Amino acid sequence: MGRKFIYLLFTDTGTSLAKAIHFCTKQSLNHVSIGFDEDLQRLYSFGRKRPRNPFIGGFVQEDIHSDFLKNAACAVYRFTVSEEEWEQILQHIKRIEREKDRYRYNFIGLIGILLQIEINRKCAFFCSQFVATVLKDVDRFQFNKPTCFVTPEDIRNHEGMQLIYKGRLGDYSYRNKTAMCHSKKDTQVMSSYIIYSHMNEQ
Repeated sequence: MGRKFIYLLFTDTGTSLAKAIHFCTKQSLNHVSIGFDEDLQRLYSFGRKRPRNPFIGGFVQEDIHSDFLKNAACAVYRFTVSEEEWEQILQHIKRIEREKDRYRYNFIGLIGILLQIEINRKCAFFCSQFVATVLKDVDRFQFNKPTCFVTPEDIRNHEGMQLIYKGRLGDYSYRNKTAMCHSKKDTQVMSSYIIYSHMNEQ
């Protein structure tokens, strides 16, 4: 069976909501999103729908190049899943996306974490609760607690998570492009070397 990667982006935007979550969880990088490609072009979470309004939240597809996110401190991890699990996760998210107007941000659930009271609301998630929910059918990604208690730090520390980048989010795409350029340059140099060696053998 083939293997694929999912990508987990952890950010700290420095907003009032981020500070409130930090107060509840006592942890840094308190927002988590899930994606399906290394460039993070398909990136999903639960957060603010309007950058300037922290009180209107729900299901969001995030843009790492937006003014809201590009200056955020971040860490990018990847996790290996089977092709079947990868497709199941994607379809689960797509089902939520199709009904996104029904979903709300679970502000009350954050208080539940602080007080360790299990609060499960229909059609409402906070970011790590959403990620834990869509990953609940992945055999290697299980928690010994309800999804309403799962924090971004729990996800970051899960066995099998591979850190691939840490720094300013706005520099992440530049890093990938630079790596690609180096890769292409190395390929060109190697090709030239092979041609040169072959000519000397003539």
